[in-house]
Amino acid sequence: MAFRSNAGHGSFAIFCSLASLFLSLWVQPVKGQFYLNQGELAEIMHECSADLGMLPDVDYSYRVLYNSRGNNVLARNTFYKIIGDGDVRTGRSRSLLVGLLNRRLMHEVQIGDTLVVPDTWDLDFCAYSPFPHRYDGGASFEKLFIIDKSIQAWAAYERGRLARWGIVNTGDPNHRTPNGRFNFNWKTEYRVSSHSPPGEPWEMYWVFNFVESRGIHIHQYPMPSGGPMSHGCVRLVDEDARWIYNWAETWTKGSSGYKSGFGTIAEPGTTLLVIGDDPDGTPETFSRTGPKPTLNTIILPADPYEVPPGTDQQRFFDRLRGTEP
Repeated sequence: MAFRSNAGHGSFAIFCSLASLFLSLWVQPVKGQFYLNQGELAEIMHECSADLGMLPDVDYSYRVLYNSRGNNVLARNTFYKIIGDGDVRTGRSRSLLVGLLNRRLMHEVQIGDTLVVPDTWDLDFCAYSPFPHRYDGGASFEKLFIIDKSIQAWAAYERGRLARWGIVNTGDPNHRTPNGRFNFNWKTEYRVSSHSPPGEPWEMYWVFNFVESRGIHIHQYPMPSGGPMSHGCVRLVDEDARWIYNWAETWTKGSSGYKSGFGTIAEPGTTLLVIGDDPDGTPETFSRTGPKPTLNTIILPADPYEVPPGTDQQRFFDRLRGTEP
């Protein structure tokens, strides 16, 4: 059983915050991979505004890095100046969004590389979402959480309205994150992975389980800029993991209901869908077949209950609701 803690316990919460802050600032190459600076991404990743319907559609363009001297640093500075409308500092800030959308880190971009940049800057972060702003199929759900593996991203909906979105790393080719319909179960602020090698504890923060039988969770962890890399769990940026931890509902235990290894579940937690095919390497956020790139938007199922149940827990509650496929 997972180690549990109470978010209200001040000393532990402070410990988690300091530890996760340390991890969020960690950026270094490991086996050829560069890890995201989660502290920087927190500057741009926010909840969606209330007036999503007023956000404009965003077009995108190609931008090739170039410098006549063959200097990568100067090429990047020129890029910052261009996207910053002449101001390098503004360009550096905007490059955080470019890096997130392209799943590239600016310090690894080289001369000749092509990046996709939005034609319109400084909008609500949700204007750049690959998920639809409105999901009519989810309107009957007070809260609905979705992970799309093909584009390595997540979305949270409230009564069918996009509340927030972000990026993920799902399971690698040897440890695929399972597709299906699940529910959030238990949560804990801190946990050491059972896959940790001897003497090297893999510490996870803001952990929320959704496959109790296999110990598969979403959680904060250092995230490479590419695609699937985990042992089956779903890695998140610290700011996102913390937000989901406080947003989603856990299961409710009682005297009757679904019999699990953790006790009797009277009510399941927030519904979670895992959809999409696993990408081969870095996900393709944009279609680049035309003269201008287009964002690969995610097509959601017409009804969340069309997604097959992922465990016996979902099948049990499907029978009670009369929604069994």
